Amino acid sequence: MCGIVGYVGPRDATPIILNGLKRLEYRGYDSAGVAVINGNHIEVRRDAGKLSQLVDLVAKSPLKGAPGIGHTRWATHGAPSARNAHPHLGQTGRMVVVHNGIAENFLEIKDELGAEGVNFLSETDTETIVHLAEHHQATGISFVEAARRTFKGIDGANVVLLLSADEPDKIVTARIGNAGGVVIGLGEGENFIASDIPAILEHTRKVIFLESRQMAIVTKDSVRIETLDGVEVKPEIHTIAWDAVAAEKGEYRHFMQKEIHEQVRALTDTLAGRVDFKEGRIRLPELNLTPELAKRIQRIYITACGTAAYAGMVGKYLIEKIARIPVEVVIGSEFRYSDPIVDENTVVLAISQSGETADTLAAMEEGRRKGGIIWSIVNAIGSQAMRVSDGFIAMQTGPEIGVASTKAFTAPLVDQYMLAILLADLRGVINDKTRRELVADLRLIPDLAGRVLDTEAEIEKVAHTLKDIRGCLYLGRGINMPIAYEGALKLKEISYIHAEGYPAGEMKHGPIALIDEEMPVLCIAPKDPWHEKMISQIQQAKARGGMVIAVATEGDELVKGMADHVLWIPETPWMLSPIITVFPLQMLAYHIAAIRGLDVDQPRNLAKSVTVE
Repeated sequence: MCGIVGYVGPRDATPIILNGLKRLEYRGYDSAGVAVINGNHIEVRRDAGKLSQLVDLVAKSPLKGAPGIGHTRWATHGAPSARNAHPHLGQTGRMVVVHNGIAENFLEIKDELGAEGVNFLSETDTETIVHLAEHHQATGISFVEAARRTFKGIDGANVVLLLSADEPDKIVTARIGNAGGVVIGLGEGENFIASDIPAILEHTRKVIFLESRQMAIVTKDSVRIETLDGVEVKPEIHTIAWDAVAAEKGEYRHFMQKEIHEQVRALTDTLAGRVDFKEGRIRLPELNLTPELAKRIQRIYITACGTAAYAGMVGKYLIEKIARIPVEVVIGSEFRYSDPIVDENTVVLAISQSGETADTLAAMEEGRRKGGIIWSIVNAIGSQAMRVSDGFIAMQTGPEIGVASTKAFTAPLVDQYMLAILLADLRGVINDKTRRELVADLRLIPDLAGRVLDTEAEIEKVAHTLKDIRGCLYLGRGINMPIAYEGALKLKEISYIHAEGYPAGEMKHGPIALIDEEMPVLCIAPKDPWHEKMISQIQQAKARGGMVIAVATEGDELVKGMADHVLWIPETPWMLSPIITVFPLQMLAYHIAAIRGLDVDQPRNLAKSVTVE
């Protein structure tokens, strides 16, 4: 969940680390800190609050040196405070650590070290790691071996960076389980370490991704990868094509607003190289899907968390409708505890923006253990979810910085639509004419998305009327029912307004009791197979005095005559309509939050990548 940056080289590490942390602050913003080796000793600066607090502290009390490590924290153990902020020094002051994850056995370690006289200054599990490393080094072994023993002694999913003043030419890092990524950037006479690519992209495009239970010894001139058992590993070097400018806000007020508008390009990019409009075919080569495999699939589990899970719910409609394969959507955190029925004819399809979500990775592991076929739809290239899959679909949306996901929601909708067509084609359950028609509809999507974005000013006006509401009920049916869930989630996570997504047909089975003049009802009512039923829900809400905001197809006079406000969308093929109906809801939530003066990109208590359970 936390953001980590490390630097080894001839330059002053502090500005490099601070700039890298700025690009990772979305991973956590409870506190931040930096440590560098200055001469023969380690200097640390850290503070509670956002990264800006640390920047101010460093300006008042400068520190220079290299190597260096830095951290931006999302609290798991210990309240957000300066004393719980990383980096943590050992008792000797000669070793320092930053950490992402949860050391599950830290209380046991703490008791053992406490019995030896170690004094703990924080409430964190992280501090036990540096004390344990010092304990091992005190036996006379090298820093690298002390680090190795420490890594092997930690239970749970963790990423650790250790720095020692006794061997000041190196940083030792490890990835233990599924605790988020470790990216090592390769420079000329310098090397970099980070949790995610944007932190180091301005310095290098050549990177190495650590796998689980691997460690790296990083100096300015070399990177040695080993297993935790000491076996050297020859790593694959990847070249990253992302533009560093993609991580900046540009002309937009917030990253979220920028990323909402980037969806036209993102949807175009996710289609690129995969759709043959001339032949009416879908190509997903990284999925490694053969006709033989397609025909033997009997069941698909889609597993994901949060926004990605709602994308999976849309995928269930698409795959069952087009490919005629039974699909079940299971929340990632519940999958492995539900004893799912998985065999060699079952696909477990994980959806994750980061590819590092701990619960989703655990679900994938459970599917693998039971003998299933493991697929993923992932945005972060080289992430763990992508690497452990039998096949994958890359979202191809570029970095998503805003905590509230937008383009990483709509891209998987397109990806699952393409997957459904490909499965149907390979299984022989659709004819040539139908396949061509379905594929042709994809050509419409970028233009339709752009047309909705052009209505932002009107949506902002509606946002002004809703800025003081205390709650909102979101209703949808059929393939747009998950969009009600997603719309409600967006409002909750960035506006702090309670909202509930509900199957529209279930409204009269409870939620209708909430409807009065103070409870707005947002109805997703495009011209799709459920349109008539949604009209009935609008009428029921109006009959109880509720304010109705409707998402409706342009020219729908019936909805216009009933709703208090209409968020218009262009006419869209119904199976692709969720991609378009969600746009007004993203913009509405964004503008309500912005009008309320809230921190849209970094909402309270949330982080972009949830790498702990």
